[in-house]
Amino acid sequence: QVQLVESGGGLVEPGGSLRLSCAASNNNFRAAVMGWYRQAPGKERELVASITVSGWTNIGDSVKGRFTISRDNAKNTLYLRMNSLKPEDTAVYYCNLKQNVFNIWGQGTLVTVSS
Repeated sequence: QVQLVESGGGLVEPGGSLRLSCAASNNNFRAAVMGWYRQAPGKERELVASITVSGWTNIGDSVKGRFTISRDNAKNTLYLRMNSLKPEDTAVYYCNLKQNVFNIWGQGTLVTVSS
């Protein structure tokens, strides 16, 4: 079964930028819809952005214009570029893979936006 490993989280000041990465352990990645979700303390997990096999993207309203999702199928890696970060973007960010009956989650990476 494919495994997902996120990296790139950390502490950043408001207005700053981060790039998250999600590495998949096998080529299932290339046939999967990939997504980034986040969960803030006391809140439900929400979709941040998703990308299809062909590269069509869906960006959440709260991050539209600031976040960009992309994928590198040759490297089996998903990215989330986050610009103009706000304190309300603070959350654990999870990578997700959907392919046929598979719905796989990574362990999450914490992003904290604070001065």
